[in-house]
Amino acid sequence: MTAKIIDQGVKLRCITRRIVRMCAPQISAIPIFENNYVWVIRPDPSQPDVYLVDPGEVVPVISFLTKHQLLPKAILVTHRHRDHIEGIKEITHHWPIPVYGPDSAAIPQVTHPLIEGDVLRLDDLAFHIMAVPGHTNEHIAFFLPASAQCTPRAAPLVFCGDALFAGGCGRMFDGPADLMWNSLCKLAALPDNTLIYCTHEYTLANLEFAVAVEPDNTAIHERLKQTRVLREEARITLPSNILMEKRTNPFLRCHLDGVKNFVCPEGVNNYSPAQVFALLRALKDNWAS
Repeated sequence: MTAKIIDQGVKLRCITRRIVRMCAPQISAIPIFENNYVWVIRPDPSQPDVYLVDPGEVVPVISFLTKHQLLPKAILVTHRHRDHIEGIKEITHHWPIPVYGPDSAAIPQVTHPLIEGDVLRLDDLAFHIMAVPGHTNEHIAFFLPASAQCTPRAAPLVFCGDALFAGGCGRMFDGPADLMWNSLCKLAALPDNTLIYCTHEYTLANLEFAVAVEPDNTAIHERLKQTRVLREEARITLPSNILMEKRTNPFLRCHLDGVKNFVCPEGVNNYSPAQVFALLRALKDNWAS
C-alpha cells in the first residue's frame, strides 16, 4: 500500500481559517476509567468541531461534548486495546463520523485505515502518521508538526497512545524489544519541543521507578517533586515534551551508562541499547515501588 493524503476538510475553508485564525489547536482531556485520557482536539476554539483520540469509554465523552456544546467530526485511534476503542461503536451511533486508525483487522471500527507516511488532513490540521509498533504490532502515532499549524509560535504535537508515556513507555504485548526500542527512538527524534499527548496518567509511578534507575539524575528528582504536587492537587501531568523525556525517561536513555549499570551491575559493555531496554522493561513489569 502506498502512502496517501486523506483530506477531511474543505480547502477553501482551510485557506480562510489560515487568514483569520492565529492560534494552535485547543487540546482537552476527558478522564476515563482509572487513569486513561480521551484527547479532544479543537482546531478552532471559535467553532464547535472537535476530533476525539482513543475514546475507550462512551459516557464521559458524550457528557463532555454535551456540556461544552461540541460536535465530533472524526475519531483517531492509536491501537487495538479495549480501553482505547470500546466507546467507538456507540459514539458513531450518535454521530456517524469517520474513524481513522491502524490498518488492522483487530480494529474493525476503523473506517479509514492509515499506514506510516500517510498525511491525515482534518480541517486545517495535517497529521503525519508514524508506525510505532512494540506495545502492539499495529500501533501508530499522530504527529502534527509546527509547520502544519496556523501560527509560527505553535509547538509540534504527537498523540502516541501507549507507545511513549511521561517518564515511561508501554508494556511489550507484541514486541520484540528491538522493535519497541526503534519505535521509541523514532519518537525521541521528533523536535525537542514536541508536546506528548499519551493516554495514561502513569507519570508518578514512572518517575518513582526512574529515580531508582538513575538516583543521581537531578532532573528526575525535580520532575518527581513537581509531579507529586500536581497529583496531590488531582491535576493532570500531561502533556510532556520530548526534551523532558530524553532527560528523565529511562526508557529513552538505554544507551547511557547509568541505565546500563542498573539493569546489569556486573557490566553490560557488549549489550546494545535494545538489549538494555529489554532488561529494563522486564524490571519495570515486576517493579514494586
